[in-house]
Amino acid sequence: MRGFPALIGRSIFRSSSHDLRSTHPTATVAAAPPLLRRIGSRRGLIIQTLSGPVRIERLSDSDSGIIELKLDRPEAKNAIGKEMLRGLQNAIETIGNDSSANVVVVSSSVPKVFCAGADLKERKLMSASEVQQFVNSLRSTFSSLEALSVPTVAVIEGAALGGGLEMALSCDLRVCGEESTFSLPETGLAIIPGAGGTQRLPRIVGRSAAKELIFTGRRISGKEAVSMGLVNYCVPAGEAHHKALQIARDINQKGPLAIRMAKQAINKGLEVDMPSALDAEEESTLRCAAKQRLLMIETCMS
Repeated sequence: MRGFPALIGRSIFRSSSHDLRSTHPTATVAAAPPLLRRIGSRRGLIIQTLSGPVRIERLSDSDSGIIELKLDRPEAKNAIGKEMLRGLQNAIETIGNDSSANVVVVSSSVPKVFCAGADLKERKLMSASEVQQFVNSLRSTFSSLEALSVPTVAVIEGAALGGGLEMALSCDLRVCGEESTFSLPETGLAIIPGAGGTQRLPRIVGRSAAKELIFTGRRISGKEAVSMGLVNYCVPAGEAHHKALQIARDINQKGPLAIRMAKQAINKGLEVDMPSALDAEEESTLRCAAKQRLLMIETCMS
């Protein structure tokens, strides 16, 4: 790779991206025209889908490449029932198929709550086999969120409980407000966090801290969450979304392929021994170099 120019401009990196002003259909989106609304010069226009408990908003202008996945079930504090689960699955699949996506911000449209966890009212009406199927689907959905090739940033204002916290743990980064609360209360219901909580939490905060939180089910504050590494940033209440957008914009300015390859190398490397991890890093490095070489040739020929 010696002799390569340092970096190709952002516009070249994005030469193959789709126009973000086009929308992608999902099962949770009605066949109505998108709404365009301006909310500030830096953020530009938003193409917003309006129906369903899970919404996708694609930012445009200077923020093209940033996608917001918003939870919007206020009557149940974003508790995850069957409809919301389908909405999450469809939204994640849509984002995964969108080559123009560079970073995803996962947030709530409901004040003072991120997600209250699984919908226990619905669960009471399920048979034992239906409950097991639901939990398995939830686990698979969060794994799909974690497996997205682009970085994901969870925005937590208010409560992130049970499955809500497990969803946040599936994201790459987490930002919370000071008044946020976090808990995995499942052991109090004689069950365990079954949608990835017993596995992702110890990988993020360490084995001992994770066991204490899961065994006791106690709630912790945003400040305690940041002190143990559960979240990346804890900011004044109401400012978590702004901070997350700052992070998303920083990521969005970088080479999209490089960001994807860095995420892939980190995730692969954490699951294997060091020699295998370094092999994964080399593979990702070579893919970036090959893409850079191709883009340079295309630029010279244009």
